[in-house]
Amino acid sequence: MPSVTDLIPHRPPFLFVDDVVSESAEGLVARRKWRADEDFYRGHYPGAPITPGVLLCESVFQTGAIFLAKQALAAGAKPGAGVPLLAKISDVRFRNPVYPGDETLIEVKKKEAMGGFTMMSGSVKKADGTRVLTVEFSVAWKTPEGQPAAT
Repeated sequence: MPSVTDLIPHRPPFLFVDDVVSESAEGLVARRKWRADEDFYRGHYPGAPITPGVLLCESVFQTGAIFLAKQALAAGAKPGAGVPLLAKISDVRFRNPVYPGDETLIEVKKKEAMGGFTMMSGSVKKADGTRVLTVEFSVAWKTPEGQPAAT
């Protein structure tokens, strides 16, 4: 099975998915352990660090990109052909915080694909099942203008 970095262009320090836990034709579940030594904790509530909600959302979007990359590869696309571009975010709901040391499970489900966009729903839960967030989003897989196509 390809690694996360084989599937999406994200790299540390902006990679928020550790590995894929399971996948189906409808979606994918990934995992992320939020390490206490990550630099953003130094400034996001010093003395009482909490994982920024925007980074939790980004972990969902990266999981969606992994799902789309796996689908594209299964359909015969070349690895590295384009990048995932977020087109829309809606209905984000935060329920519980994530702290340094927490492990999260990130799930995405494909809702529909239309006009080059894939609409998806995503959620994050702690490993113990505590709900963290839900979000609806759309992604397009494209070669951005100004970026040379993969050869």
